[in-house]
Amino acid sequence: MGMFCGVDEAGRGSVMGPLVVGTVFVEDDSILREMGVKDSKKLTPKARERIYAEIIDTVPFWRTVICSAEDIDRFRLEMSLNEIELRMFADATRDSGASQIYADCPDVNESAFQDRLGALCPGAEIIARHKADDTYPVVSAASIVAKVTRDRMIEDIRREFGTDIGSGYPSDRYTMDFIESWIKENGRAPEHTRCSWEPVRQMLSKRANTKITDW
Repeated sequence: MGMFCGVDEAGRGSVMGPLVVGTVFVEDDSILREMGVKDSKKLTPKARERIYAEIIDTVPFWRTVICSAEDIDRFRLEMSLNEIELRMFADATRDSGASQIYADCPDVNESAFQDRLGALCPGAEIIARHKADDTYPVVSAASIVAKVTRDRMIEDIRREFGTDIGSGYPSDRYTMDFIESWIKENGRAPEHTRCSWEPVRQMLSKRANTKITDW
């Protein structure tokens, strides 16, 4: 069968921190099954770290592609988030010699995403599915690599600011409170924030149109 790979992302919907794409290459996924890989969201942080270490020590090849919040804002002026992710998937998998690429599909239209990724990765068969990280062990492994990489980067950002910034997602009160108070005090968003995200745009607009005493 030759080498095949799985590709998945972490941080797509976050308002702070990077979007990380992980790719894991194997010739046989039985070794991943033995590790107990599953969708990274279904594992505890401790289990993710343990399996991540096993993955990178064991598989023939793995790779991450990282897009910072600043780059996402810049790219969003020209393209959708799905297009950014598509290009990152291609960067993470092309020229790898993989005969098959299993991808967790971010697009509502699986076949369209599959065709577009195939055009960017000639010579490989593309299997793009919703919830692929639940279905294919090699995509589960990629999701773990992406998630652990991103979590470590979020921890670095937390240390940079010296305060709890939460998970970086808009559903996280700690993240949104941190961004809002920073904008109030500084008149701009903190580093590592996606200013193209609507909640941040609203905060920046409010700050521009009011005095601090109005908050």
